[in-house]
Amino acid sequence: MIWLIGSGPMAQDYEKVLQAQQTQNLVIGRGPESAATFLTKTGVAVKTGGLANWLEKKPDIPDAAIVAVGVDLLAPITTQLIEYGVKYILLEKPGGLGSEEIQELSQKANDHSAKVYIAYNRRFYSSTLQAQKMIEEDGGVTSFNFEFTEWGHVIEKLKTPEKVLNNWFLANSSHVVDLAFHLGGVPQEISCFTAGSLKWHPTASVFAGAGVSKNGALFSYQANWAAPGRWGVELQTSKRRYYFRPMEELHVQELGSVKVEKVAIDDSLDQNYKPGLYLQVKAFLGRDTEQLLSLDEQASNSETYTKICCKVKT
Repeated sequence: MIWLIGSGPMAQDYEKVLQAQQTQNLVIGRGPESAATFLTKTGVAVKTGGLANWLEKKPDIPDAAIVAVGVDLLAPITTQLIEYGVKYILLEKPGGLGSEEIQELSQKANDHSAKVYIAYNRRFYSSTLQAQKMIEEDGGVTSFNFEFTEWGHVIEKLKTPEKVLNNWFLANSSHVVDLAFHLGGVPQEISCFTAGSLKWHPTASVFAGAGVSKNGALFSYQANWAAPGRWGVELQTSKRRYYFRPMEELHVQELGSVKVEKVAIDDSLDQNYKPGLYLQVKAFLGRDTEQLLSLDEQASNSETYTKICCKVKT
């Protein structure tokens, strides 16, 4: 039995995948309105009233749980599951509101011998998996750069809790950064600079930095949330340059050429389901966790994210 916690749009995407993989699952949500929408969209009824109310009924511990709730509820909900005895959890990104909350959750999981993984679905994009194969053939990444520019003029109009907006880098931009470090290597050394501010994100609006990964690859990054731009990741090997812009597609430039060509990939799963989600769930349920990010790893990464987001002002 799999518990799916949440009944919003993301949970709907998970339910579609769980049905396709013919799993036995139970959906636990809060309000009747989102539950009604979930039923209409998926054909599955939701146990309403929230997780705490459900746990009071003393149900059998599930084989696994998937947590797909709002960012501000990710850590509290997962804490409830861990304390109840659930040992295997897929937790929606980024796992918590800040580094401290994520690290506390990681310690809680370790204290209860629970295995928790963070659901960065871009790791399972068809474009990502194809690039990994080609990069391995090339002998590995030697350098990379990425951009996580957000559209501040759009975000400021969202009906999103202030505490989530204030932590927008971790809540949203970390999707890009995780993919870059997943493919190029996590930082061994990093220097970070920030400038500016926005009403909804007072700590910074412009970001730049560079470093060296544990794989020995040099990297740099930049973003400006008060200017035009878009997400993107570029990686270089001794043979090719790889472009993820948009990130659902893979473009390649061969050594000695200026031509950038789109790589033909089988992305049928990304077309039929939320991109990356089908293979991510398949890996999680099959206990094939090599491609997944552990909560312990996210706790370590969150310290780097804090440096990128707001450590040094210019």
